[in-house]
Amino acid sequence: MERIKFDDNGLIPVVAQDAATGDVLTLAYANREAVEKTLASGESHFYSRSRAELWRKGATSGNTQKVIEVRLDCDGDALLYRVEPRGPACHTGERTCFFTALAGEGVGVAVGESGPRQGFGATLERLAGTIATRHREMPEGSYTAGLIRHGTPRVAQKVGEEAVEVVIAALGDDRIAEETADLVYHLLVLLEERGVGTDEVARVLNDRHG
Repeated sequence: MERIKFDDNGLIPVVAQDAATGDVLTLAYANREAVEKTLASGESHFYSRSRAELWRKGATSGNTQKVIEVRLDCDGDALLYRVEPRGPACHTGERTCFFTALAGEGVGVAVGESGPRQGFGATLERLAGTIATRHREMPEGSYTAGLIRHGTPRVAQKVGEEAVEVVIAALGDDRIAEETADLVYHLLVLLEERGVGTDEVARVLNDRHG
């Protein structure tokens, strides 16, 4: 802690980075207490300049960040949290706060029908975050919440049904993308219901395939 150079307001900028992908998730600030709580708990803590209070990432949204490593830059005036995110980092529901591309000379922006294109991994993270929110709030009328209420047997049954639909699509028609999307969604619901994070699945895949 003695090597950290807090500014005149007692704060230091913190970059949160996905430890698995290297993606920058957010930029926030921390005071001494936030850094100490991060180191002690293994979860991201920051200091809100607008609210003038300490906050734990995911305290209200459930989108927490498990801190794998804290690094100090060469000047001692910025920190890097390497994290395993559970759900989106941004309050908008996006996986990262840096989802807005500014076009300019020499800058290429890939834009689809509904804005910048989202990769498969980013889409999964966003969907997993939405499912986690439904699980936490359990709103009436929500299909996701209804599945979770029925417990593991029902969710597992749906995964099996959707897997069969993928096989049928692969052998007989051109709806493979649609049926695969249904299967992936129900797999994410199953993971959420069983308390298994997508980061755990990613870690297994990385261990197996480098």
